[in-house]
Amino acid sequence: MKKQFFLTAILITVLINLSITVKAQEENVNPLDTLTQTVIKLQDDVNLFKRIKISGYLQPQFQMTDSNGSANYSGGNFNANTDKRFMLRRARVKIAYETLLSQYVFQIDATEKGFAIKDMYAKFTEPWAKTVSLTVGCMNRPFGYEIGYSSSLRETPERARMSQIIFPGERDLGAMLTFQIPKTSKWNFIKAEAGLYNGTGAGAVDFDYQKDFIGRIRIDKSNKSEKISYGLGVSYYNGGNRQGRKNVYTNAADSSGLMAFVLNNDTTNYGKIAKRTYIGGDFQLNIELPIGMTTIRAEYIQGEQPGTSSTTATPTAQPTTDNYIRNFNGAYFYFLQNIWTTKFQFVAKYDWYDPNTEVAGDVIGQTVKSSADIKVTKTGKNDLKYTTFGLGIAYRWDNNIKITAYYDMVKNETSKNVTGYAKDLKDNVFTLRVQYKF
Repeated sequence: MKKQFFLTAILITVLINLSITVKAQEENVNPLDTLTQTVIKLQDDVNLFKRIKISGYLQPQFQMTDSNGSANYSGGNFNANTDKRFMLRRARVKIAYETLLSQYVFQIDATEKGFAIKDMYAKFTEPWAKTVSLTVGCMNRPFGYEIGYSSSLRETPERARMSQIIFPGERDLGAMLTFQIPKTSKWNFIKAEAGLYNGTGAGAVDFDYQKDFIGRIRIDKSNKSEKISYGLGVSYYNGGNRQGRKNVYTNAADSSGLMAFVLNNDTTNYGKIAKRTYIGGDFQLNIELPIGMTTIRAEYIQGEQPGTSSTTATPTAQPTTDNYIRNFNGAYFYFLQNIWTTKFQFVAKYDWYDPNTEVAGDVIGQTVKSSADIKVTKTGKNDLKYTTFGLGIAYRWDNNIKITAYYDMVKNETSKNVTGYAKDLKDNVFTLRVQYKF
């Protein structure tokens, strides 16, 4: 009993001394020190949030086309029994975290067609000259001007047909080096980019060992008054995709001299890389005139494109049919005119895409003849050239809302030898779009 009492007395004494010590420490705390620590923590939190930038845009639209089930590049093909539709063309949210020498970007797109990740990359800049940056992840391909130009800023509803076919989805997985001297230098107007990519586009799994190289050099200049500015760029693409079959067709004359696809069925073709090479040049000019800002843009691309008999689009999965190699070219031209000091802007655009520059008109689809040692097949509807002329008017309601009315007039090359293409298809499209951007 005495032992228990003794231990209890010791415990009470310890607790009393501890309470006195804590109280003394609290009484000795300087209120200014506590306030300073609170302010510092608050500043750290504010600086953290200042590094985070959240943006996005929504593009609901109404469209009409000339015929049910129209196939087009103005937001995708219409359903078989539809010539009018409402749709969410894009609905995106972008989150970027930025420091002085690094950046992380994440962007999603969620529409009635589903959910997709558009951007997911990190960018790092070396700390010494601050001239070289490395970007890794899913990003825009650094080719030309239109591919990397944001859909929230672009004046037309869609990119040119050629851009959508050879660069589906615009983005790809890879790594890119960027060279640009800081803004404090007079040489800042030069920018060079070079990267290696899967070549299959975002959202697709790479199916071969080939990695595609993309390089671009660009300059941006303006006069002293900054009323005139211009940009010039040159781009190069060198890549390809694995051939899933031994049969490879290239353009050549048949035994009677007609242009056709000539077969090479060497067994060594299986598993080889079908080369994909492009070269392009782009130009932009902005002039501030009394009637408003005038903008002219142009880009031309030519190259060699592997595809199939049914499509010339860049494959996003291993082709399971015979390979068809075509030489192509295409271009687009923009004319944009702000209307004085109003909120209106006039938009005009012309583009073409010729998937096979070796054949034209009624030559396409002609019956060809094989010889004893050369097997050939005829060209078809996927070798026809398309041109598109678009006119529109845009109205900026305020800093967040833009309303665009735009009409695409699509004209296909005709051939009496291709079923259904003896005359121009009825596939013009009218788009009325409201964009909300934040």
